[in-house]
Amino acid sequence: MPLTNFGSILNFAEELEKTDQAFYDIVSQNLNCSEYKEISEQFAADAKKNIKTVLRTRRENVTEMILEPIKDFTRAPFQENFVGADKMKAQDAIDTARRLEQRAERYYLEASEKIKALSEVSRALKLIAKKHTAHLKKLESV
Repeated sequence: MPLTNFGSILNFAEELEKTDQAFYDIVSQNLNCSEYKEISEQFAADAKKNIKTVLRTRRENVTEMILEPIKDFTRAPFQENFVGADKMKAQDAIDTARRLEQRAERYYLEASEKIKALSEVSRALKLIAKKHTAHLKKLESV
């Protein structure tokens, strides 16, 4: 499904963050992953903050929504399915977290480029990308 405008980009960003938050919430409760409970809880909280940022950005820039068409940008490369997070072994959960964070970082960087004509929105997306980059660095140390 193509992401063709400001609204669709931010709607999909919200969807990504909600999916990530759900994954981290489940992993934080998974007894097999108890050693990563703190990281999972922190990443879930960060996803919740990112959702607020996305919603605020959409609300504050709503007048710009229809002005900038987006071309050649689709959801498919950024969709990640995870199943069985409640039963994952710790290493599987960390590997999935890395994939989710890499995917989110890539999405926000590409989206910020696609929407660079709207500088405030582009900046907000780059800021969220930096947060995912920080998550990746944290995951490297575990």
